[in-house]
Amino acid sequence: MKDKKKKCPSCFGIIDIVFPKTDDGLRTTPEACFECPHKTECLRSALKELGGLKVREEFVDRAYESGMIGFLDRWSQKKVLSRKIKEQSTKTGKV
Repeated sequence: MKDKKKKCPSCFGIIDIVFPKTDDGLRTTPEACFECPHKTECLRSALKELGGLKVREEFVDRAYESGMIGFLDRWSQKKVLSRKIKEQSTKTGKV
Protein backbone atom coordinates (compact mmCIF):
# COMPACT_ATOMS: atom_id res chain seq x y z
CA MET A 1 0.00 0.00 0.00
CA LYS A 2 2.84 2.42 0.79
CA ASP A 3 4.29 1.77 -2.66
CA LYS A 4 1.02 2.86 -4.26
CA LYS A 5 0.92 6.11 -2.29
CA LYS A 6 4.51 6.93 -3.32
CA LYS A 7 3.49 6.76 -6.97
CA CYS A 8 0.40 8.92 -6.39
CA PRO A 9 0.40 12.72 -6.72
CA SER A 10 0.68 14.88 -3.61
CA CYS A 11 -3.03 15.73 -3.76
CA PHE A 12 -4.01 12.04 -3.37
CA GLY A 13 -6.94 11.62 -0.97
CA ILE A 14 -7.26 15.28 0.06
CA ILE A 15 -11.00 15.92 -0.09
CA ASP A 16 -10.79 19.71 -0.52
CA ILE A 17 -8.59 19.26 -3.59
CA VAL A 18 -10.13 16.21 -5.28
CA PHE A 19 -13.79 17.03 -4.47
CA PRO A 20 -14.02 20.76 -3.64
CA LYS A 21 -17.16 22.81 -3.10
CA THR A 22 -18.14 25.07 -5.95
CA ASP A 23 -19.64 28.55 -5.62
CA ASP A 24 -23.16 27.09 -5.53
CA GLY A 25 -22.29 24.90 -2.50
CA LEU A 26 -22.20 21.62 -4.41
CA ARG A 27 -19.12 19.46 -4.76
CA THR A 28 -17.56 18.49 -8.06
CA THR A 29 -14.41 16.79 -9.29
CA PRO A 30 -11.94 19.13 -11.04
CA GLU A 31 -11.17 18.50 -14.72
CA ALA A 32 -7.52 17.67 -13.94
CA CYS A 33 -8.64 14.76 -11.76
CA PHE A 34 -10.48 13.11 -14.67
CA GLU A 35 -7.16 12.65 -16.45
CA CYS A 36 -5.42 11.15 -13.40
CA PRO A 37 -5.05 7.34 -13.42
CA HIS A 38 -5.57 7.29 -9.62
CA LYS A 39 -8.90 9.18 -9.63
CA THR A 40 -11.17 6.39 -8.38
CA GLU A 41 -8.85 5.14 -5.65
CA CYS A 42 -8.07 8.73 -4.66
CA LEU A 43 -11.71 9.74 -4.24
CA ARG A 44 -12.50 6.55 -2.32
CA SER A 45 -9.58 7.24 -0.02
CA ALA A 46 -10.67 10.85 0.50
CA LEU A 47 -14.22 9.82 1.38
CA LYS A 48 -12.98 7.38 4.04
CA GLU A 49 -11.04 10.09 5.87
CA LEU A 50 -12.46 12.59 8.38
CA GLY A 51 -13.21 15.23 5.73
CA GLY A 52 -14.93 12.66 3.56
CA LEU A 53 -17.20 11.58 6.39
CA LYS A 54 -18.26 15.20 6.82
CA VAL A 55 -19.00 15.33 3.09
CA ARG A 56 -21.22 12.28 3.51
CA GLU A 57 -23.10 14.20 6.22
CA GLU A 58 -23.65 16.96 3.66
CA PHE A 59 -25.11 14.36 1.27
CA VAL A 60 -27.50 13.09 3.95
CA ASP A 61 -28.63 16.61 4.85
CA ARG A 62 -29.18 17.47 1.19
CA ALA A 63 -31.19 14.27 0.65
CA TYR A 64 -33.36 15.09 3.67
CA GLU A 65 -33.94 18.68 2.56
CA SER A 66 -34.99 17.52 -0.90
CA GLY A 67 -37.37 14.91 0.51
CA MET A 68 -35.41 11.90 -0.74
CA ILE A 69 -35.12 10.44 2.78
CA GLY A 70 -37.27 10.81 5.86
CA PHE A 71 -36.45 11.99 9.37
CA LEU A 72 -35.67 8.54 10.78
CA ASP A 73 -33.37 7.64 7.88
CA ARG A 74 -31.57 10.96 8.27
CA TRP A 75 -31.24 10.47 12.03
CA SER A 76 -29.94 6.92 11.61
CA GLN A 77 -27.40 7.81 8.94
CA LYS A 78 -26.20 10.88 10.84
CA LYS A 79 -25.79 8.76 13.99
CA VAL A 80 -23.60 6.24 12.14
CA LEU A 81 -21.55 9.00 10.50
CA SER A 82 -21.17 10.82 13.81
CA ARG A 83 -19.80 7.66 15.40
CA LYS A 84 -17.35 7.15 12.51
CA ILE A 85 -16.24 10.79 12.68
CA LYS A 86 -15.62 10.45 16.40
CA GLU A 87 -13.59 7.26 15.86
CA GLN A 88 -11.60 8.83 13.01
CA SER A 89 -10.86 12.01 14.96
CA THR A 90 -9.72 9.95 17.95
CA LYS A 91 -7.34 7.99 15.69
CA THR A 92 -5.87 11.06 14.03
CA GLY A 93 -6.05 13.40 17.02
CA LYS A 94 -8.15 15.91 15.03
CA VAL A 95 -11.50 17.34 16.06
